Parts: sequence; structure tokens; C-alpha cells
Amino acid sequence: MSKGPANDWIRRFKPAEQAPCRLICFPHAGGSASYFYGLTQRLAPAVDVLSVQYPGRQDRSAEPSLESVTDLADLAYGALKPWTDKPLALFGHSMGAVVAFEVALRLAADGTVPLRLFPSGRRAPSRFREENVHLRDDDALLREVASLAGTDSALLADPDVRRMILPSLRADYRAIETYRHTGGKRLDCPVLALAGADDPKAPLDDVRAWGGHTTQGFELRVFSGGHFYLNDETAAVAALLRSELAAATGG
Repeated sequence: MSKGPANDWIRRFKPAEQAPCRLICFPHAGGSASYFYGLTQRLAPAVDVLSVQYPGRQDRSAEPSLESVTDLADLAYGALKPWTDKPLALFGHSMGAVVAFEVALRLAADGTVPLRLFPSGRRAPSRFREENVHLRDDDALLREVASLAGTDSALLADPDVRRMILPSLRADYRAIETYRHTGGKRLDCPVLALAGADDPKAPLDDVRAWGGHTTQGFELRVFSGGHFYLNDETAAVAALLRSELAAATGG
């Protein structure tokens, strides 16, 4: 694994130096950069994949977790600036879709308009829903995570694992549940949203509303599965991303 330009935010599991573009991946609440390892393996060498590592987990577990999407986006944007020597596209799953959207706005304001935004498993920022999972006790918080079927229930029952993941998990839920889209700014790049057909967290009507956040084209692709459809559909998602990015770069 290479980190490239030195910073703690970026993981580069399989460098693809000759790729014409980079895909920046933002994980879900409680997630880490390693969630995108399989996607990286399938996209290289056609796409140089960078995965964002939020503080408070894995090798950054000693750092305090951030509790706002604004802070996550500001710092991730700063960490990505050394990587803008090639065209960038952004992929974010669940909470990561909103962080990716906010980073895309920051990049565009600085003159780096992304090739594409790929929000996954998340309703559009304009579709607000009052949620308070971050205020629940530990058991209730973990039950919410287990209900989405993205984490092995045996792991969630392990006391050591619980102690390790709960601080960053609660901070992430607080960040996304207190996020408010202020409206106004739209992206000047196409948006292709991805969703699981049976995702209770991302109803398809709410996912389609991503089309209102861009001045360019919008598409929706629906996959079999729930909130973590990506776990079983990695190959299909990789094929879609590879095709879209090849078209975007003239490949």
C-alpha cells in the first residue's frame, strides 16, 4: 500500500500510476478506507483508487473522531489537494456520499471540477429526515448498525470490538444526522447515483433527488440488495465505474 503525498487521510491500496484518472472513495458511518479494498483491486490498473481514512478508526484510532460533515469535508478536501494532478471522480457510500458531495463542491470552488460524483446508498442532501440514532444508548446504536446487515453480528457482540468501534460510530452518526444542506450551490459535473433496491435508508424517490444537485446529467442505477448492496455487487459496481470513467476520460 502506498500513501503517496504524505498525509493520514488517504490510502492507496493498489497504485495505478498510468491510469488517466483517480477515484476517491468515502466510507459510510463507522466505516474505514479498507471497505473499498475489493473495489480497488477490480478497478486497477484502469483507475487509480484512493480511499479516505477518517480519524478515529483503524490506524487512526488514537485520534478523536470528527462530529460534523463540514469538518470531515474541509479536512478531506485539504488532504486531496496534492492528488489533483489528474482528473478526479468521487464515490461515497451512505454518509460518505454526503461527504463526497461537500468535497466536490470545495474542489469545484477551487477550480477542480470532478469528472463525476457517484453517491451510493444515500438520499439526496435536500431530502432531510429527522434521525437521532446518535443519541441512543450503545446497545440501541449497535442494533441499528446490525439491522443494516453491513457488519457481522458476532463482531458487534464482542466486547473488545464494541469498545473499539463505538466512539467513531457514534461520532459519524452525529455528523450525518446533524448535517443540514443549505441549498444554493450545485455541481457542474454529472451525477450517477447507485442504490440497493431494498435499502430502507435510501428510498429510490429520495435518491433520484440527487438530480437536483447538479447542472449536468443525472442517472440512477439500482442493484439487488439493501443498504450494503455493494458487499455482494462489487464486481458489477466496478464494471459500471470503469465504463463511466473510461467514457469521461475518452478511453
